[in-house]
Amino acid sequence: MMRIDLLVWMVGIPVLIILFVLLFFQQRQYRNLKKELKLLSKVRRHAIEYDLVMKAMKLTVWHIDVPTRTITYENDYRDNANSKVLPPGSDVELFCNTLTPESKEKIAAGMNELAEGRIEEFHEQFLVREEYSDHMSWGELFATVDKRGLDGKPMSIVGTSMNIDRQKDIEQALIEARNKAEESDRLKTAFLANMSHEIRTPLNAIVGFSDVLPMAQSEEERNELIALIKKNNAHLLRLFDDMVNMSLLDAGGEAVKKDHFDLNQLINEMVNRYTEDAENKGIRLETELMNDTPLLFQDRNRLREILNQYLNNALKFTEEGVVTVGYDIHDGLLRLWVRDTGKGIPAEYCNDQLFERFYKVDDFIAGTGLGLSICRSLAQSMGGSVGVESKESEGSLFWVKIDMA
Repeated sequence: MMRIDLLVWMVGIPVLIILFVLLFFQQRQYRNLKKELKLLSKVRRHAIEYDLVMKAMKLTVWHIDVPTRTITYENDYRDNANSKVLPPGSDVELFCNTLTPESKEKIAAGMNELAEGRIEEFHEQFLVREEYSDHMSWGELFATVDKRGLDGKPMSIVGTSMNIDRQKDIEQALIEARNKAEESDRLKTAFLANMSHEIRTPLNAIVGFSDVLPMAQSEEERNELIALIKKNNAHLLRLFDDMVNMSLLDAGGEAVKKDHFDLNQLINEMVNRYTEDAENKGIRLETELMNDTPLLFQDRNRLREILNQYLNNALKFTEEGVVTVGYDIHDGLLRLWVRDTGKGIPAEYCNDQLFERFYKVDDFIAGTGLGLSICRSLAQSMGGSVGVESKESEGSLFWVKIDMA
């Protein structure tokens, strides 16, 4: 009996030890497996996050093998379909050859400094020629040393590239807006500086001639003084009309009120209004109208004000000859114009800037510099446009183009 118990103990204890050892190794293996699964999950999560960041930033990542000077691209998330992606293991020189000469010089110099270990990081913007067109595309590059050899020299460079065309467009728009604001501010300052003179001149004339009028010795002298007073009255009223019109347009103006009206009738009305002023200067005022009167569906008052501004300018800058009002119609578009034989405008001024506020080609000519700007704003409110054709010493033609209906 004692021998059996002894045998059980002798056999059971080693078995138990073996079972405990197996259990211990199994639990350790389980813990190691759990850690590996957790690490794998973390790596996968990091890969997803990395992918999301790449997509959000619209980047492409690349590696350069320094000893062989070859470049290999990873996933490309740039939003420019024409962005150049070279095959894996391509020569770095191939990438540089896609750049403009100036960009190539800067990128090549920066990459050489990185590869030789003189700098740790490199950042540069560059212009690249798109593969299937002559269009130039802007890019931005960030690069840094990834791995070093035992001697401390760079073995690998990692970098990112992104398309920044949109950023450059925004930068250019901001620069243009800033320049325009600065120019507008300069013109406003000049306008305010000249406004006191513009208003004081007709006021002084009105007051002075009114004081002299009772002392006139003859009817002829009296009529001459009255004509001068009327002329300065009209000039002063136009100054205030221009300022009021521009203020109304800045505030949004009145809604466009379209209605059917006789275009020939409107033109004849405006010509009759300025006939006396033209005759006083010895200028002929003519029209070029169609026999079949076109019926226009537009805002009559706005078109009338544009004609008013054009005619006033034509008579102001014409000393002799003819001022003509006319129109032509092509493909449902009406082009209404006023042509004169005045001093004309130098070619370098015949552009959109001529229609900017407070802009004057000749600062010695009386006026606020608002008339043409008012014309452009009124035309745009009707869905139209304005323009000018002119030759110096030969005359000018100012036009407004709008839809017939």
